[in-house]
Formats: sequence, structure tokens, C-alpha cells
Amino acid sequence: MKKREVVASVKDEKLIEKRREQMIKGAVTLFKEKGFHRTTTREIARAAGFSIGTLYEYIRQKEDVLYLVCDRIYDQVHVRLEENLDTKQGTIESLKQAIENYFKVMDDMQDEVLVMYQEAKSLSKDALPYVLKKEIEMVGMFKHIIDCCVKNGELTLSEKESELIAHNIFVQGQMWGFRRWALQKIYTIDEYIELQTKVILQGVGEGTARTKG
Repeated sequence: MKKREVVASVKDEKLIEKRREQMIKGAVTLFKEKGFHRTTTREIARAAGFSIGTLYEYIRQKEDVLYLVCDRIYDQVHVRLEENLDTKQGTIESLKQAIENYFKVMDDMQDEVLVMYQEAKSLSKDALPYVLKKEIEMVGMFKHIIDCCVKNGELTLSEKESELIAHNIFVQGQMWGFRRWALQKIYTIDEYIELQTKVILQGVGEGTARTKG
């Protein structure tokens, strides 16, 4: 899906990326503390370390910052799932590695995930469908890995079971962020990954879905 364009008057792509990273970092802290609607663009500029005039060289409206926060999450997930991982292997080990990589992204970006869930409703009618479509694409990456396991004989699952497991993995990873007030008092991220992976694989090992051997 084509990335939704956030217009900038600056032409230097590296500078745009740098400034928007600064914006995202400052905005996430503010959105988490005050909410999207109570945060002003002037406050975002101040938190990012530059003037309101500079801010508007890189965005056109406050919603653009929230959109960039949401989009960055999915870009990072895509990179980390593709990084050092052959998603076509069709092995249980490749599925375990994909789960670990994804959960680690969710740990690194838990503030962004929390803000996204709290404030995505504030996105415009044209931006929200894009963000939701990106979610489905991320689920699709897990579905592809699971389908390769099925094709390789590592798992026996129906099409609907594979789809549901992919959604479950996606949500369990995000839960580390939006349920952190409870979960992170009990588990480290490594413990959480280990236990969630165990639960997921036990789930596909029962009934019509069973692991090989």
C-alpha cells in the first residue's frame, strides 16, 4: 500500500527524517501525558527542540505527527521481521524467531503503541483506513510465515485457524505495551516472549492444529 504523503516544504530527505524523528519523540511523550487534543503544535515543537515555524516546514497540521507515529510502528515491524529472518523457511524455529523479533519491536516502541491505541481515533477519515490497512499487512506477514509452516508439514491448520493465529500473535505483541501497567510487574520481556510463544505453539498443537512430531 502506498505510503500516505505528509507534505514538507524542505527538500532534504535526511533532514526531514531527522526532524520528524525529533517530532515523534517529543509528541509521543506529550500525547501520553496530555492526550492528542490537549497537546498543541507549539508544545510539540518545543519538545522536539525547535520553533513552531520550523515545525510547519515538516508537517501541515498536528494530525500529521500522530500519523507519523502510527506509520513508524509498522515500518519498524516490517524491517525487524525481514531482518535476518527467512520468512519462507516454513519451520517452527522461523515462526518462533518472527514472534521474538516482533515482540522486541513492541518492547522498544511501547510508548508509540500506547499512543496509537489511545489516539488513533483522532486520525482523519482518509488517514485512519491507511493505518488500519497497515495493521492487516503486519498480520499478513505472520499469516505468510504460518502458511509456509503448513505447506512444509510443520503445522496442520485450516485457513481460518492460520488467520486467527496470525491475529493472536499480533495482538499479544501489542498487549505488552497497552497492558504494561500489569504485565511488566510480573514478567521481563524475555519471560513474556518465552511464555507467549509457548502458549501460542501449544494452541496450534491441539485439536485440528498440531505440530509435527
